[in-house]
Amino acid sequence: MNTPPTVDSDLGWALGTVMRSYLRAANSAVADVPGGPRGYQVLSAAARGETGSQLALAQLLGVDRTVMTYLIDDLEKAGLVARKPDPADRRARRVELTDAGRERLCDLERRLREVEEHLLGPLDPTERQTLRVLLHRVATDNGGATPGDVCTVAEEMDAGGAAGGY
Repeated sequence: MNTPPTVDSDLGWALGTVMRSYLRAANSAVADVPGGPRGYQVLSAAARGETGSQLALAQLLGVDRTVMTYLIDDLEKAGLVARKPDPADRRARRVELTDAGRERLCDLERRLREVEEHLLGPLDPTERQTLRVLLHRVATDNGGATPGDVCTVAEEMDAGGAAGGY
């Protein structure tokens, strides 16, 4: 791809181009899971045991609780998650992966690694790792403000409409 001469050193152009390419490929990689990218995020969070209740999961992922209910309904119908009573609160339900959900998550993670490897193809393995480390540092530093965690940064991006579908 030829870049216009005026943007050769424009960070915004480079980041935007890379981000659009990544989002297109990543959204395609997770398109067959109910809810697409959000469905993948639910499976991933449930696998890590990051949340207790369905409401906590919605809050963690920044998804409206009503939307989360329908999303989990779809994931449950597909046999990927199960709602279980929360032992700490009988009114709440925990979202847990089924065996099929674990298998699907492994497949989705493999596909996303392939997307990353394709996108970072022009770089050698050391450059790829360096880029990941540097981008993570910049992304979680919040421009010199109080360092944020990855979820906070993603929520801020989503609130600003920059996260796209992913």
